[in-house]
Amino acid sequence: MRSLILALQFLTRLPTPPLKDFRAEEQAGCVVWFPLVGLLVGALVAAAMALGAQIDPWLGALLGLAVWVGVTGALHLDGLADLADALGAAHRDRERLLAVLADPHLGVFGAVALFMQLLAKLVLLMLLARAGAFWAVPLIAAWGRWGVLIWTRLPSIKPGLGERFGWRAAAPVTLLWGALLGLTSAALAPALLIAPLAATGWFIYLRRKLGGMTGDALGAGVEWNETLLLAALAFGMR
Repeated sequence: MRSLILALQFLTRLPTPPLKDFRAEEQAGCVVWFPLVGLLVGALVAAAMALGAQIDPWLGALLGLAVWVGVTGALHLDGLADLADALGAAHRDRERLLAVLADPHLGVFGAVALFMQLLAKLVLLMLLARAGAFWAVPLIAAWGRWGVLIWTRLPSIKPGLGERFGWRAAAPVTLLWGALLGLTSAALAPALLIAPLAATGWFIYLRRKLGGMTGDALGAGVEWNETLLLAALAFGMR
């Protein structure tokens, strides 16, 4: 339960019981609960969507997106923006890339990435709300965070949260979560079975482009997975 509470505290802004005698190294082990936290986040988003969609699908999408950003504290969006800024400004210079990743300021590349990501999620959530496919959102959020269990097997390229989470999810745990989510997706939303391919694609991209991973790269990967799965489901419903 302690590691689950830590996962909730790290990935969300939801109220949780205080933990006594907390040690920073404890946080690393909570990665095994990320898919479960994703299910919870997705359930809250789905509930907001269903509420707003009673008036209009666009309102459902807007409420769902607001809850998605609010509950997560824009954690993964921050990683997406930082990585976009670094890749845009690096010009194949590794030292420059690492320097921009460490810069807390938002640049043009990051701002554009944030805008496009939020716009894409808004439109795709509207399509799901219009089709009444609220039940699929928890699965999408869970798959998005399942990818972290894959990407943390890459070497960390700089100190930070990525380094702390590295190699903390044992292969059996990763496979177990993948099997559970895969069987549920096969029964409810087969289009989501591309999730392992999406996660593998991000793994290959990080290995070739960065030579490893960082906390920002993990967050960006969650956003990548979620948007790709939203799109896959939207097209799959046509």
